[in-house]
Amino acid sequence: MAATTLHIKNMVCNRCIRVVTEELTKLGLQIKTVELGEAVVTDEPGDEKLEQIGNVLSKNGFELIDDRKGQMIDHIKTVIIELIHYQKEKGEHVNFSDYLSKKIGYDYSYLSNLFSSVEGTTIEKYIIHQKIEKAKELLVYDELTLSEISWQLGYSSVQHLSRQFKKITGLTPSHFKKVKENRRKPLDEV
Repeated sequence: MAATTLHIKNMVCNRCIRVVTEELTKLGLQIKTVELGEAVVTDEPGDEKLEQIGNVLSKNGFELIDDRKGQMIDHIKTVIIELIHYQKEKGEHVNFSDYLSKKIGYDYSYLSNLFSSVEGTTIEKYIIHQKIEKAKELLVYDELTLSEISWQLGYSSVQHLSRQFKKITGLTPSHFKKVKENRRKPLDEV
């Protein structure tokens, strides 16, 4: 039986996977797999069913991606989010350009140019923003020292992390820990 891959924007967490799975099941689709950024269904949905899928995803804050460039951008984002937020081996220092090229199967310069032209920012800046969101999460949990967070996120030093953190948030990491207002962003808004 033929399978169809649905590429889904803003699907960045395990809760997203659960919501997408539930919604596709409600639509009567036979699901093969659901992972960050995509769902594989055994059916080949027609135009009417694709419109239904798009509508139900939209109501839940997701978007069905139908163009090749959009799918590639979403794949790049998903790979970065998985590595930064869900990696098993903490502190493993990764060369992101090599990692993305290997994982996606395209030359990094192509991926970088495509990302910049579509998103209006660089892959490097996107990675920094994701790292800072992860640092915020770890600071809020208050289980690790800043040195441990720095090492876990692959920074060369606490000072390097602190400089980037202040540049992005306007706060030092220690001041951020003290502030009690809404401090974190959903990953799809980073």
